Amino acid sequence: MRKSRFTEAQIIGMIKEQEAGIPTAEVCRRHGLSPATFYKLKSKYGGMEVSEAARLKALEDENAKLKRLLGDTILPLAGIYPTLVMNEGRPGGRSEVVDAGVQLSLTSVRSLAAILRQL
Repeated sequence: MRKSRFTEAQIIGMIKEQEAGIPTAEVCRRHGLSPATFYKLKSKYGGMEVSEAARLKALEDENAKLKRLLGDTILPLAGIYPTLVMNEGRPGGRSEVVDAGVQLSLTSVRSLAAILRQL
């Protein structure tokens, strides 16, 4: 995921400016972002304090890490391993397995590619 150019504190500050009565267009112009981006950030961070936003980010990071660990554990059990062995000799076989694993939301493309390199 692309890293935001604004910190959580800056985003919350922008939202508080808009809530204080400054027009949205002015806040967007001042900070150099589009109104669509502003409203997307507002839907995620609206009503939060800086400490709550930091906690949200920590929980999202932990959740992503746990999903990767779970995917790496479940991959051999999910029936993809036999497909891996069958498709290994075919051109493009490995990419088909990566696509199948990602569609099952087992893990990320990077994790699946690392598993395939080990085989």
